[in-house]
Amino acid sequence: MSGPKFSDITHPADLGGHGKGTGPVRRQRPIYVDLLPPCNHACPAGENIQAWLAEAQAGRYRHAWQILMRDNPMPAVHGRVCYHPCESHCNRNEVDESVSIHAVERFLGDLALRDGWEAEIEAPPSGRRVLVIGAGPSGLSAAYHLARLGHEVEIHEAGPKAGGMMHFGIPAYRLPRHELEQEIQRIERMGVKIGLNRRVDDVLEEKTAGRFDAVFLAIGAHLSKRVEIPSRDAGKILDAVSFLRQAASGDPPKLGRRVAIYGGGNTAMDAARTAKRLGAEEALIIYRRDREHMPAHPFEADEALEEGVKINWLRSIKQIDETHIQVEVMRIDEQGYPQPTGKFETLEADALILALGQDTDTAFLHKIPGMRFKDDGTVLVDANMMTGKPGIFAGGDMVPSERTVAVAVGHGKKAARHIDAYLRGSAYVPPPKHPIVGFDKLHVWYLTEADQRKQPQLDPALRAYGFDEVVQGLSESEALFEARRCFSCGNCFECDGCYGACPEQAIVKLGPGKRYRYDYDRCTGCAVCYEQCPCHAIEMISEPGA
Repeated sequence: MSGPKFSDITHPADLGGHGKGTGPVRRQRPIYVDLLPPCNHACPAGENIQAWLAEAQAGRYRHAWQILMRDNPMPAVHGRVCYHPCESHCNRNEVDESVSIHAVERFLGDLALRDGWEAEIEAPPSGRRVLVIGAGPSGLSAAYHLARLGHEVEIHEAGPKAGGMMHFGIPAYRLPRHELEQEIQRIERMGVKIGLNRRVDDVLEEKTAGRFDAVFLAIGAHLSKRVEIPSRDAGKILDAVSFLRQAASGDPPKLGRRVAIYGGGNTAMDAARTAKRLGAEEALIIYRRDREHMPAHPFEADEALEEGVKINWLRSIKQIDETHIQVEVMRIDEQGYPQPTGKFETLEADALILALGQDTDTAFLHKIPGMRFKDDGTVLVDANMMTGKPGIFAGGDMVPSERTVAVAVGHGKKAARHIDAYLRGSAYVPPPKHPIVGFDKLHVWYLTEADQRKQPQLDPALRAYGFDEVVQGLSESEALFEARRCFSCGNCFECDGCYGACPEQAIVKLGPGKRYRYDYDRCTGCAVCYEQCPCHAIEMISEPGA
């Protein structure tokens, strides 16, 4: 039969060529298995994505949120700012488009805030006290998980607001402050104490004075990298971190009509878009590589361009003279690195914002015996997130890692588990992971046209007039539709396919939520159940003793 791809929606079992077939003696038998879906594997926060999506698609939103909260204390934040690598690895990409996991997470997070849902405390009070230094995503995550484990937690934050770079580095058009503050307040209602404007200069003295049994360092990376640019009479030069912090605080610097931003990461995009919102008529990003090699996520550049930001690719600043910036044209070599061409151009700008990355200020930790550092100032930790000083742990942007909110939150959870074990005189051993299930293992016989539901966005023409949120959330019906697009890769979702396909009635239903079992006295090993299982929750193994 000819026709377009996927014209046969339901494929019959291959009774002629499947497996080893049947005979007087069974040579193989089916078993139920649980495999690791690629979305779960890719999540930096370690969420059990498939589990909460299953609850969401059944309309059990509060239960879905509680499952989410076992791993991530800020789903309304993550649904907005996480770069969702889970979706890049989603097996549904092989059919149409990935499940919009972040959008469903945001829906659940916002619903929880609207209805006042509270997180569950898992353990009785331990009598142990933990100091967390820094109220950014990693510190908040560690405090949350430690509180769930029964420990008393205090956060000492040097700044005037909790949230770290979520508050002072991510613009409000991406992360509205109301939702951020609500999720932080929920952590406080669990008993976590947050002390603001409490800079810690001597960790060991603070630990002793507060009678803390362990410390988690989460000071982030708030220092902008500097670059030496020759200048005869430089105009206004700012660093992106300070600029975004001032803008978030309501006291932005005066930029002038034309603003240049040097860098190609997400921070550069945020700085340019913020400058436009603050009244700059022209915001020009200068980046020494091309778009293909930029560190910013593609959608960040797309949104910036939609808002009128200009990007001057393959340019490197060589000299500044008042409002004139001399740039050299670059080219990309075969290894993807920029190389000079000897050709120069002159650009004009009233202000230059440097967005070349961030460093962490760990100088005050050098007095602690046993602490080890990389050349860039980041702190080295072992597999347990512990520094070279027993009882002092670290995570987030201040340790060598990818610098995102999701990674930082994952560090906080991981550290909390190891700190809990340390306080109890044991060791945390993570459970072994199941093998990852790729699309090639699925038997997806229900291929349908179910395009991803897109999140509406604020009209680009309106964005420049304020910091209103650009990307909007899904409605309940849209979020439910998205959740139901999940293939449940590698794990049984009780579709009854195996039960209905078995010619020997060898499959026993155990009731909702309990799945099935095999009656091997009836099973012939024909593998029909295996072949029709859409999510590869059944595997065929050799008959024991055969």
